[in-house]
Amino acid sequence: MEGLNNYRTLLAKIDEMTTGISAAHAADIACRKGCDRCCRHLSLFPVEGVALAVAFRSLSADRALFIRAKARSATADGPCPLLENGECALYAHRPIICRTHGLPVLVTEEGGQRLDFCPLNFTNAESLSGDAVVDLEKLNTLLAAVNKLFVTECWERKIVGKERLSLAEALLL
Repeated sequence: MEGLNNYRTLLAKIDEMTTGISAAHAADIACRKGCDRCCRHLSLFPVEGVALAVAFRSLSADRALFIRAKARSATADGPCPLLENGECALYAHRPIICRTHGLPVLVTEEGGQRLDFCPLNFTNAESLSGDAVVDLEKLNTLLAAVNKLFVTECWERKIVGKERLSLAEALLL
């Protein structure tokens, strides 16, 4: 879908950044295949939901049927419907939040900023360089802009009044 090009470009830049952080700090990152503590049922921008729905079409009919059943019964605080045996069924197409989970993120809040990351990661690190940290505010601003353009140009009539979609809703599009 051509309307997803900006989102795919953003994903490529995020993957480049997160791959660099992961490579530079491999000894400090415990996240591995099978580690699914952060794989929760999330909400997504429509552009992310549509991209996931498009990728979902690549799954076999049996697998898609199984995942759709999980999506229909998914709860807001439950595991991600795409989680199968500790792995993401659409790992290559996972949303941005999933791509940054576990890595050091700079979170801006009313009281200022704080650094957050998976408690299993960076257990022996005394400090982190700025290039090892994902600025969540900047990332979310870029994603919001890409989403606004997508919704305005491509999807406005189909997701009227929806600022966010649950992951399950995206899989059921």
